[in-house]
Amino acid sequence: GLGRDNQIKILSELHFPHSLGLLYSAFTYYTGFKVNSGEYKVMGLAPYGRPVYRDLILSELMDLKEDGSFRLNMNYFNYCAGLTMTNAKFNRLFGGPPRKPESDVTQRDMDLARSVQDVTEEVMLRMAKHIHRETGQKNLCLAGGVALNCVGNGKILREGPFENIWIQPAAGDAGGAVGAALFVWHQYLDNQRTADGQNDFMKGSFWGPDFSRDEIGRYLQNKNIPFEEIPDRDIPEKVADLIGAQKTIGWFQGRMEFGPRALGGRSIIGDARSSQMQETMNLKIKFRESFRPFAPSVLKEKVSDYFDLNRESPYMLIVAPVKENIRRQMTKEEQSYFGLDQLHVVRSVIPAVTHVDYSARVQTVTEETNPLYYKMIKAFGEKYGCPVIINTSFNVRGEPIVCTPEDAYLCFMRTNMDYLIMGNYLLNKEDQKPLDRDINWQKKFEND
Repeated sequence: GLGRDNQIKILSELHFPHSLGLLYSAFTYYTGFKVNSGEYKVMGLAPYGRPVYRDLILSELMDLKEDGSFRLNMNYFNYCAGLTMTNAKFNRLFGGPPRKPESDVTQRDMDLARSVQDVTEEVMLRMAKHIHRETGQKNLCLAGGVALNCVGNGKILREGPFENIWIQPAAGDAGGAVGAALFVWHQYLDNQRTADGQNDFMKGSFWGPDFSRDEIGRYLQNKNIPFEEIPDRDIPEKVADLIGAQKTIGWFQGRMEFGPRALGGRSIIGDARSSQMQETMNLKIKFRESFRPFAPSVLKEKVSDYFDLNRESPYMLIVAPVKENIRRQMTKEEQSYFGLDQLHVVRSVIPAVTHVDYSARVQTVTEETNPLYYKMIKAFGEKYGCPVIINTSFNVRGEPIVCTPEDAYLCFMRTNMDYLIMGNYLLNKEDQKPLDRDINWQKKFEND
């Protein structure tokens, strides 16, 4: 589509069932993960594998054209009429049945993930080049579930013809609410659209609930929860010192994020310099698969010092390579590792956020959008020489991101987080009493 002023004109479209997102979801199902939830696991698993099935996908499952349009061979899929994504013919093509959920991830699963990821990137890049040839525009906007594939987004940015790309922060189905409202407001009712050519108007995607200092304080006092009250001016340095001491901290500040990414409103944070932090946070706090990478939050003005990225990525939707000069040279033995054996190799000065292919899903932070989060990262950088921290969503596997002070406290107590900062209130795990009559929370939420 082409957007001008307050109107969008559709130039071309693909129709169900020929969907890149559904192809990706089919492989999500086949590799044993939950459809409409586990696609990002496939993306995270892909760098551990090799694209051995890429040509098979392109020859048997998909008729891909030069302009990025395609048709799927529906003889291999079951999602139109059945209760599964794939069928017996798909199983025969790829040498066996789908992986059982929660079973061991094999090299075959990693190779399948890598193969469908490579195909997805190829389709995205062809589409981007075609759109540029047809329109001559310099700016590209992306939305839809596939636009959450931040590896593909990064490839379009690096190898595509557009000067700028922008991805809606709630690019999946949830963002359709924004699109529908804006479409009616501008295109149907013909209201004026204002834009300054530099900033988006999503306000950092902080559209969720906020809780005042008094509301948080009342909750803690009513529950007799021990805390230390910290003045506003002291929060950045206090939290920076906790990160520097290798503590994991729940960060609950301001309005909640709209979309699937934690952006410094409801985050769990830690030290990106730690070689142990990724495994610690995955297994002891998030209770999720060890292969899943964590994302860095970095000051916007420092992003090019650590990543091959020269622009903003405020919504954590662009993957970029870690800079060559901060990478660690691997030994011959380390270079020979395959699969999950690659996980424990230290690859850079920020190993906790450096994936096995030397990539990172970057979030840039500005003082204008999130001043307290910015000041905390800046304080950490000034004191410890690294303006980069780990940022992951404040939840455990299968649970929604925490919204309220009670959500945050319960998640904090049920995991091995060391500290929780909610507004001005700092909670030390060592000061807390065990939860009284807690539910079996790991059974409350279905694994994603």
